[in-house]
Amino acid sequence: MNSYIGKELNLSHCKLIVFSEEVAVNGIEKSIYSLINNVQIRPSTNLVISKFDAYSYLDNSKPALENLTSRYYEIFPSSGTYTGFTFDATIGDFFNNLVSNNTESYAILGGLNTTNNSNNNLKNIKDINLIKSNNTTINGKRDAENIGLAVFKKDYLVGELNAEETICFSTIKNSINSFLITIKNPIKEDDFLDITIYPKKSLKAKINIINNSPLIDVSCKFEGKISSMTSNSDLLSDTNLNIISKYVNSYLEFMFYNYLYKTSTEFKSDINGFGKFALSNYKTMKEQSNFDWLNNYKNSTFKLNFETKIQSGMLLTKT
Repeated sequence: MNSYIGKELNLSHCKLIVFSEEVAVNGIEKSIYSLINNVQIRPSTNLVISKFDAYSYLDNSKPALENLTSRYYEIFPSSGTYTGFTFDATIGDFFNNLVSNNTESYAILGGLNTTNNSNNNLKNIKDINLIKSNNTTINGKRDAENIGLAVFKKDYLVGELNAEETICFSTIKNSINSFLITIKNPIKEDDFLDITIYPKKSLKAKINIINNSPLIDVSCKFEGKISSMTSNSDLLSDTNLNIISKYVNSYLEFMFYNYLYKTSTEFKSDINGFGKFALSNYKTMKEQSNFDWLNNYKNSTFKLNFETKIQSGMLLTKT
């Protein structure tokens, strides 16, 4: 490459590394070790697994609000803190997880969104949180998109997370400030509510080993506000807000249970690193090694302790 362009390549300002899905399913360990061994590649460089070939993904990355594509890829992962639809997944984190005995690796899921996308099967607004790269209803000047996560078992791509599942991942990682969900209105039939959820405290996990299988106890408190309001809304009463709070709490528990059992039984990959919380169950390093957490995670049972309080609207109730 240096002989072709006549100038020496310098990767010290590299913002993004892209692997195609086709390459990732066959393992990328050698590439990751080579890249992390390059002093010019920063550990903070983001890692994307593209549903299309890497060239097509990069060729269609033309941000509408940024003059420099590199600048866009420097700032776009931060959107995950207020949407939860993506995550700041870096090559440094991937490498650390790859060599760990307590967690598995992940990367940003990338793809292309065109008006002729035949894979798009989202029909209703209630499906908005099921979107992921290469399967959204978004139209714009930039065809490349980054929604969801790519899940790895060791260095092999084994699955994908949609937007809703990525929200669960980010919440457990304590890396999200707020996210939006759309639910059925328990007060009014054939109606939907948009609710912005705020994790009130950092999520906590406690793990016990029972009959050689992990029991993972997860606790979290949420606050929320109803974003879709009307002038004649009947959602201001305490009775209705309590009904909605209980419904949202059940919805969140259902959402998180689906995510956790998907990672354990389908992917068999502990991308949230629950294994680090299990260290207190081992007396010696040999005992930890014999338990083999990464292969035993598939036998996990989960218990969720959620508490949710919904308000009709922060401005309406706090001023």
